[in-house]
Amino acid sequence: MAALFVWGTSMRIDLRSVLMGLAFVFMWSSAFSSARIIVAAAPPITSLAIRFLISGLLGVLIAARLGQTVSLTRGQWISVLVFGISQNALYLGLNFVAMQWIEAGLASIIASSMPLIVAALGWLVFRDRLPPVAIAGLLLGFAGVSLIMGTRISGGVDATGVGLCVIAAIALAVATLTVRSASGGGNLMMVVGLQMLVGAIVLAPIGLLTERFEIAWSWPFALAFLYTTLVPGLTATWVWFSLVGRIGPVNASTFHFLNPFFGVAIAAALLGERLGWLDIVGVAVIAIGILAVQLSKPKPTRS
Repeated sequence: MAALFVWGTSMRIDLRSVLMGLAFVFMWSSAFSSARIIVAAAPPITSLAIRFLISGLLGVLIAARLGQTVSLTRGQWISVLVFGISQNALYLGLNFVAMQWIEAGLASIIASSMPLIVAALGWLVFRDRLPPVAIAGLLLGFAGVSLIMGTRISGGVDATGVGLCVIAAIALAVATLTVRSASGGGNLMMVVGLQMLVGAIVLAPIGLLTERFEIAWSWPFALAFLYTTLVPGLTATWVWFSLVGRIGPVNASTFHFLNPFFGVAIAAALLGERLGWLDIVGVAVIAIGILAVQLSKPKPTRS
């Protein structure tokens, strides 16, 4: 059934939202491994700018074929700019640079702290009021992330790479909160395409000034670049905008808690990075946390 009666008479789980969230997090987490392949063969900022240019043009073309236009609402234009800068230029740009020094799995683990940042900013900026069940779910998610991350940092990691990923997670949280106004007013695919073009415009000059355009061409690089452009880049972003518009930024962001498991599992399968039993335990704790947040009934915000 589409909704499961779980907690009292007013708490139901939206099955479609769960499936959208799982699809998004799988696509999003896989990008860490494909990005790791890309940055091993090409300059990170320049390659990311080119990816955004291609994804953005494809998004705008698809939107035009669907009858969508650039006649966006004021809130959507703000989202295009803020999301394009915060997620694409800062979050993904910093992660691409960081993965020259740290594992893809570790990068995905740090990124999964974003739901806590979203919840904190939502409370401070938008006066969101989280019910106790949601707060408990967020804490469980953080505990699961900490459990998985603890096994990673015990062997020593690059401090610069970790620092860049932390700043990136904050930027992603800011971007997530702006999606509130992006999903309303229609033209969603046009918004997706335009915000990617913003990322390309911001990153291209940085890449030209700081990097040498040298690529070690190979089939793994070509496939990783194509996959990252079409799946995590275009498809996952569209799913994410739709999901946030459906259930809100705080509930949607909890799916990022699954990034450690999917990110580490995919990195283990594709790149040979390690996967241990504590990773499995951690994801079980994370899943309980996500379920608690999804089943919680948000309290009305104060005006």
